[in-house]
Amino acid sequence: MFWSRKRAAEALPDIAVAGVAPVELPVALDAAAFLRHYEALLTAAEQDGGMESYLAALAAKRDTFVASRESAQSAAAGLDEVTRLLATVFTARRKLYPALEKLGEERTAALMADLWFGPQAAGVRLQQFVDAMPGAVDGDRASVKAAAKLRRAAWDFAAEALHYADAGSYPLMTRWVWDQATQSGALREFVRGGDAMREVPFSNDPGVFEGARRWIAEQLAAQGIYRDEALWIDLVQGQAYLAYFRSMTEGSLGADFGRGVPPNEQLKRLLGIDAAPGARPDRVRKPAAAVQPGMH
Repeated sequence: MFWSRKRAAEALPDIAVAGVAPVELPVALDAAAFLRHYEALLTAAEQDGGMESYLAALAAKRDTFVASRESAQSAAAGLDEVTRLLATVFTARRKLYPALEKLGEERTAALMADLWFGPQAAGVRLQQFVDAMPGAVDGDRASVKAAAKLRRAAWDFAAEALHYADAGSYPLMTRWVWDQATQSGALREFVRGGDAMREVPFSNDPGVFEGARRWIAEQLAAQGIYRDEALWIDLVQGQAYLAYFRSMTEGSLGADFGRGVPPNEQLKRLLGIDAAPGARPDRVRKPAAAVQPGMH
């Protein structure tokens, strides 16, 4: 195990100096479970152009976020720029834009700047983005439910924006990776005996996500993978979440996957790589007045 940790740190430089310190996980993760999901990922990729096509698509998404973050250092990332990013975030693209539009260009740009460049810890910045979203209009059940959905979408978008703009520093912290409130997510699939546990003792602390990411990096190193491991980790976690999702009668992604969608397409949808960045801006749900003529 010592060799594995040392080799992973030396050979996997893009997460070797992370901005989030890993914490020791309170329960053991299962190498056999990792291998099962890893092999399922390879099988799915064989039906769809191979792993290189998945890695290239995810790298293109990452590069889009990196370019936006770099541009935001000198020019505000307003609604048009955020829309371009939001189109690649499956769990948020149909829910978040109207709230950002109400906040306006300047406030949206300020939120993105704080998320990417703020001095606070990653978890604090992420939560501040979520807390900036409008709350329930009144106390009725429908309004409270809509506000909760909005906050979940905001969390997922902020988590992806943080991760893909600087994947070496920040793990992917979307709800489908882990959500303490619902006790669901990809990480449960790696816990030894997790399917029999009523409650997995993981919090939503960024250190938990980073600790799990380092562990997956070690497993990848054991398979001889020492390049693009940040992308590989996202793909393996996505594959693990879909295994969990398909084992449940319901899931947080609901009917959005569609019935009869093959597993490889589900994986690409979840990761937002089922279309090239910028190819489908119409995927972002906007108020009717904001939709351009000819866009459906």
